[in-house]
Amino acid sequence: MSSSAKVDPTARVEDGAQLADGVEVGPFCTIGPNVVLEEGVKLISHVAVAGHTTIGAGSSVYPFASLGFPPQSFHYKGEPSRLVIGRDCIIREHVTMNTGTAGGHMETRVGDGGLFMVGCHIAHDCIIGEKAVFANNATLGGHVTVGDNVFFGGLAAVHQFVRIGDNCMIGGMCGVHFDVIPFGLLMEGHRGLRALNYRGLQRRGATRQQIRDLRVAYRELFYGSGALSERAERVAGLFPEDPNVMLIVDFVRTAGKRRLTVPPDADNAVEPEAA
Repeated sequence: MSSSAKVDPTARVEDGAQLADGVEVGPFCTIGPNVVLEEGVKLISHVAVAGHTTIGAGSSVYPFASLGFPPQSFHYKGEPSRLVIGRDCIIREHVTMNTGTAGGHMETRVGDGGLFMVGCHIAHDCIIGEKAVFANNATLGGHVTVGDNVFFGGLAAVHQFVRIGDNCMIGGMCGVHFDVIPFGLLMEGHRGLRALNYRGLQRRGATRQQIRDLRVAYRELFYGSGALSERAERVAGLFPEDPNVMLIVDFVRTAGKRRLTVPPDADNAVEPEAA
């Protein structure tokens, strides 16, 4: 433990834990022997960190968060899986994040700069990109993959093995059963893919031409003729130099265990879910 780390006398830090310079451990926190807290991490109070868990530099964790405890899975047999949390994350009260399993990646990973509001749950073997925002009580099932700059509204829930692409917006109270393409927008009360996340695109500096090209690609992908794989290749041919369009094409090309979420009037325009 670094000599500059500040540990409240009511906290319990087990032998073997690694606390870097500038770490602050508040009242009644518990830290297990395989925990690594990088430079400047702050545990406000009553935080429990267990397992093989690393919390990245500059992250702050608020009271009653539970990080690195065993996954809620019958398949977990005590293997030394990990939880890795990135830099500059904000983890609010009652958030839970579990370690991985041998049946997954052996690791749950959270990218830099995430905001996890009260009561969020990140299940075993999830991989979350950078600058994710989870509003209150948003929940991921096991093995979910989330891209960069994704926003989840309050009480959103994601089925296990679902992939969610970069720059998506998942509205509050949405139940997400199938993969969501990059820039996808889901809203509570709307069945299927609502549209593209145009507001998010504008906020990130997309030009009018880039947005128009994405509109064309979206319509061709979901309303064009032929199989989904054929439509994806046509879109790639139309916009081979457009990184936003190709992000969607590459997502579709890399099929996961779940089928795609599609617009409600395009239900028959997608290939069946993989077994």
